[in-house]
Amino acid sequence: MNNAIILCVAAYFAGALPVGLVVARVWKGIDVRDHGSGNIGATNVFRVVGPIAGTIVFVVDVLKGLWPPLVAVCIGANSWWQIAAAMSAIIGHNFSIFIGFKGGKGISTSLGALFGISWKVGLSAWTLWGILLAATHYVSVGSIAASISLVPLTMIFYPGDTARLTFAAVAGLFSLYRHRANIVRLKNGTESKFGKKKESDIASN
Repeated sequence: MNNAIILCVAAYFAGALPVGLVVARVWKGIDVRDHGSGNIGATNVFRVVGPIAGTIVFVVDVLKGLWPPLVAVCIGANSWWQIAAAMSAIIGHNFSIFIGFKGGKGISTSLGALFGISWKVGLSAWTLWGILLAATHYVSVGSIAASISLVPLTMIFYPGDTARLTFAAVAGLFSLYRHRANIVRLKNGTESKFGKKKESDIASN
């Protein structure tokens, strides 16, 4: 149990590392919070800094969510501790101690956590996200739909698994909460589409 608690603390601090902020500063010498949507996630970095930088942020943010549940398995922690470790990383990303308990929207880190806990759900949700992004050009549409899909996908692929279902419900609701402003903008028709590189862009990630 002590090892599992230490893992959760480590997962939070690793998740809290503001990768998008660091990459934007190193790559372009800017504070990405002052550009585009002001978000430190991969989508805004992609828009403001460029596709290579955005891809780097995406990959690292995914890894931040992936390693905690995998390590939890390696140390023999049960399913609930695996979930706790994954959620610690997501919370760290969304509420980073390093930048005043602010952060991204957790989609990339949640995807990594899903691959570590329920890879079939993670792959299916990611596929849905990609299809909707291609169809609508809205990152937020794909992210919101993927979040809603987590519970039914978990029930399909892991029937009767209470721990995984709990994670799907909590992670999905958390993501929807973080996207509440995007939902309003989608209703109002003011949400920006992916691929536009403007200072006024409002991204989602």
